[in-house]
Amino acid sequence: MSLRSWGNYPKIKNKVLTCNQQVDLKNIINDYEYLIPCGNGRSYGDSALNEHIVDIKCRNYFLDFNEDTGLLHLQAGVLLAEILDIFVPQGWFLKVTPGTKLITVGGAIASDVHGKNHHIEGCFSQSVKEFRLMLADGSIITCSPNENTEFFNATCGGMGLTGIILDAKIYLKKINSKYIDQITVKTENLKDTFDTFEEYRKYNYSVAWIDCMAKGDKIGRCLLAVGEFSSDNILDYKPTNKINIPFFFPSFVLNALTVKIFNFLYYRKVKNRITRQKVDIDSFFYPLDAIKNWNKIYGKNGFTQYQFILPKDNSFTGMHEILDTIAKSGKGSFLAVLKLYGKANQNYLSFPMEGYSLALDFKIEPGLFNLLDKLDEIVLKYHGRIYLAKDARVSKSTFEHGYPYIAKFRAFRKKYALDKKFVSLQSQRTGI
Repeated sequence: MSLRSWGNYPKIKNKVLTCNQQVDLKNIINDYEYLIPCGNGRSYGDSALNEHIVDIKCRNYFLDFNEDTGLLHLQAGVLLAEILDIFVPQGWFLKVTPGTKLITVGGAIASDVHGKNHHIEGCFSQSVKEFRLMLADGSIITCSPNENTEFFNATCGGMGLTGIILDAKIYLKKINSKYIDQITVKTENLKDTFDTFEEYRKYNYSVAWIDCMAKGDKIGRCLLAVGEFSSDNILDYKPTNKINIPFFFPSFVLNALTVKIFNFLYYRKVKNRITRQKVDIDSFFYPLDAIKNWNKIYGKNGFTQYQFILPKDNSFTGMHEILDTIAKSGKGSFLAVLKLYGKANQNYLSFPMEGYSLALDFKIEPGLFNLLDKLDEIVLKYHGRIYLAKDARVSKSTFEHGYPYIAKFRAFRKKYALDKKFVSLQSQRTGI
């Protein structure tokens, strides 16, 4: 059996190594020269790809829960979806969640994922009390902000390059409903979008869909959704039934015309400037999870997600230039997500900084990487960075210009011989 990334790009031959107990995992580490841990295969690019992949999903036991503090102890292979299934009916939710619940806890830590509330709660690592990590020699250490701090800062966002996370203790948050009171605001252009984000920044959750095909004075128009958990004490949470995409779509289905039509209709579906409604957890946080195998929509050649972030002072000007470049290229995305971020943390390779990020999905086709190279230049021009968890092609020079702690991370890997054991296609490409 071999594994591909969620973007189905790049495609390589690999061997999946499975383990059930810690002794098996230690033997695997001793027997193979280069390997990389993998969770549920939802990384878009090549961060969890290598010739030898360690599948950690089998380590999926819940170990303990403190109802007074919300501290949950569980193995690294547990999916966020499994946490929600058990704990939402009891009135608990994840403090930080990305746009999919189909990732493992270990993957959430390794990518230091963020969500619609970064400006309030920060990254996933900021809900982590501690975790246990198996190193290149098979030894196990406990990492926290106060114990083996260097390992904690390197592992959170370290893309699996510091060892294999065995289990973790994370804090959940108390909720009183499975519903979100959502406000949708329809904006006219990018200035209106930024002004509206700031107007509603007191809300815990905010995210915007951007019409990346709009041009001229309509550039940056969006549908901004903000929300808070309701207080109706309705907690009978059940996962949404899924629509299945059983086969890869022909590549011609997604083209400049169909993307433009989709964006036009999606923006027009909201009639009023402000709309209020109550939506459930899955609709608000995980809309794409309702479509099983949605990655097949992009065809057999796959797709890549391009996600970047710009410092707040540069966000408006840089975002306008990038959106203009994309619109003129004709290679738009119907999944274009804009988010507001709070302050950066101290983790060496964590993506967020105070500012705005944009994530776009592009199918792999001729001319795409030339466009992305142009976008890289703009990102660097405005002192931004690219998100490793979504990346499949960024160059070493582009990457290292965006991450001020990269030298410290490289020295850390070398110091503990981690660079001789934990290696991915991404780490080889970017020199980390």
